[in-house]
Amino acid sequence: MALELSANNKEAENLRFKQYLLTLPGIDVDAIVHSLNDTISRHIDCTACGNCCKSLMINVTEPEADVLAAHLQQTREGFDSQYLEKGSSMMVINAIPCAFLNENKCTVYEHRFSGCKEFPAMHLPHFNKRLFTTFMHYNRCPIIYNVVEALKLETNFEK
Repeated sequence: MALELSANNKEAENLRFKQYLLTLPGIDVDAIVHSLNDTISRHIDCTACGNCCKSLMINVTEPEADVLAAHLQQTREGFDSQYLEKGSSMMVINAIPCAFLNENKCTVYEHRFSGCKEFPAMHLPHFNKRLFTTFMHYNRCPIIYNVVEALKLETNFEK
């Protein structure tokens, strides 16, 4: 709750920061974000939080559903019925929090979906092209929050 409150108090500042980031070379921002992520993520225990698994709707591909259904020893039809919501061209998990979350730990960690593996995506290139989603999760993910706050310092952003 402290993270959410602190994040909400910085809403106006973060709007200015997003605009500021767009004035910087993307390759330079990526290098700083990747370095900060390497340092910060080592000090954060995701199982103490679990907010991502408690609040995100994850896209699921056919191959991912096949793998997890097999791991759970279910038919694809049974798996889909129990865990997925299907649209015209995509599938998403059908429960928030995730049905595979137990005591802030993923019960299918080795077989989790790619969206779960990539989150919070601080290791990916093109940070400046993901500002919307980054700041959408800024108030729920300690890694994102701390990387963004350190990025403000590293880029000499004037608060």
